[in-house]
Amino acid sequence: MIEQLFDQFFEHLRYERNVSEHTLRNYRIDLGQFYDHLAPADATTGARREFDLKQIDHITIREWLSTLHAANKQKSSIARKLAALRTFFQFLLREGVVEMNPAKLVSTPRLEKKLPNHLSVEEAVRFIETPDTETDLGKRDRAILEFLYGTGVRVSELVKLNLRDIDFKNKMVKVTGKRRKQRIVPFGDPALHALMQYLTVRGAFLNNAPVAERDEQVVFLNYQGTRITTRSVGRMVDKYITICAGVHNISPHSLRHSFATHLLDGGADLRHIQELLGHARLSTTQIYTHVSMEKLIEVYDKTHPKA
Repeated sequence: MIEQLFDQFFEHLRYERNVSEHTLRNYRIDLGQFYDHLAPADATTGARREFDLKQIDHITIREWLSTLHAANKQKSSIARKLAALRTFFQFLLREGVVEMNPAKLVSTPRLEKKLPNHLSVEEAVRFIETPDTETDLGKRDRAILEFLYGTGVRVSELVKLNLRDIDFKNKMVKVTGKRRKQRIVPFGDPALHALMQYLTVRGAFLNNAPVAERDEQVVFLNYQGTRITTRSVGRMVDKYITICAGVHNISPHSLRHSFATHLLDGGADLRHIQELLGHARLSTTQIYTHVSMEKLIEVYDKTHPKA
């Protein structure tokens, strides 16, 4: 019974709410762990005891969250699992399976606000220029880094890009973000130049792919000639961190954070940055005001005689 409801819920997430595969995988893990807590499988037979979903109340959910806290799970992980339960029970409420959403009565753990990790302008430029553009791989990597910093796109958005998405003449790119929402983002001459340099060798990558898997539209390819993955981009960034002196503890997402922070420092309007980043809520973008404020306070402390 509950397995069928899980399947229906996941179908709802995929086809009605258009959630990403990453989010879908997290929901499966979180709800699976809750199910294991309520009805652990018998070690011998694998059977589970039956239970009525209507019997689950906010006390049951709090008890589970307490066990997670006792196991030293991070607050962000616990909050995500609670959010998954809220969404699941809201779906059950809509389907008439339950009469209330017990997860709504449970408070979300208070999370510490983490400021996004970003590079200074000088660090960003030095890091982006690390790849050896005398090699085919270096041309591709330079184009990826220039594009991440020049547009602020997520890595998951970058790897989905097709040639038809890029307007080379007007230096614009159509980006498909979360829940398949599309936005148009401009990019500058450095990103355009790096991209054009990469396109001169892209054919060599494409020729490595089996004919059946060859896609002429994919922008960024791996060495096998197929679409590069987010994991490969992460490994590539890690490689250049070891080469570039003074740059450490960053991820591909740090270039997105750097893009937003440098725009704000340069006087860009917060709502324009929100549009460029594809944030649904302005409150998500406002984290960058905290970053800029930290920089402002640091400058004040160093330079004002009465600081």
